[in-house]
Amino acid sequence: MNKVRTAKVATVDELKAKLDATSTAVVTEYRGMTVAEISSLRRQLRTLDADFKVFKNTLVRRAIAGTSVELLNELLEGPTAIAFVNGDVSAVAKALRDFSRATPTLVVKGGVLDGKALSGRDLAALADLPSRDALLARLLGLLSSPLATMAGLLKAVPQNFAYGLAALIDSKGGVVVAPVPIEVAETAETPAGVEEAAPAASDDTATVVAEVAAEPPVAEADPDTPAASEDAASEPADEPTTK
Repeated sequence: MNKVRTAKVATVDELKAKLDATSTAVVTEYRGMTVAEISSLRRQLRTLDADFKVFKNTLVRRAIAGTSVELLNELLEGPTAIAFVNGDVSAVAKALRDFSRATPTLVVKGGVLDGKALSGRDLAALADLPSRDALLARLLGLLSSPLATMAGLLKAVPQNFAYGLAALIDSKGGVVVAPVPIEVAETAETPAGVEEAAPAASDDTATVVAEVAAEPPVAEADPDTPAASEDAASEPADEPTTK
């Protein structure tokens, strides 16, 4: 086996390995592109987890013969370069579209995705889709929205209860009866014969007591002694008679 044949076999094996390792391949035609332009596109696609490489059509046909991507044969016309996509398909399609606009010598023909053919129009539609990060952000927003709504509802329950309680208090005159804390203390029995201290008198009660104490005492009448009449009390006593 000569060196040329060995190189061709190695290239076919490489193609088969790349096709087996990815589910998406995009076929382009690079007629008229410079080496510098191809290298620039290759570096750009590498950042998107895609490998862009030039192959001879005869070797590509040999590699895809009898496989699920054999439909790529229809696209193998002219100088062919294939982008093997392992990352975001829409991001790679967008990069190829933008590069072809700046460099018209690059023609995006089509490709294959999960064993299904992709036309140039399909790739253009994929290029218009948001990136994977943007789609994940939207999905996260959709998932977190119900959770945020539930959290708001749970928060509103005690708030509405507090508002209702405040309205009820206002309707009753706005008097809020604070709960009296109940303290449990050890109580001692009052010794026999010892009276509990009376509560302190208020200022008004003390004044009345002082006024009563200042009045002269009134002598109580003896019930056994008949009371003297008013006339007898007013007449003078008889003078003693001189014998």
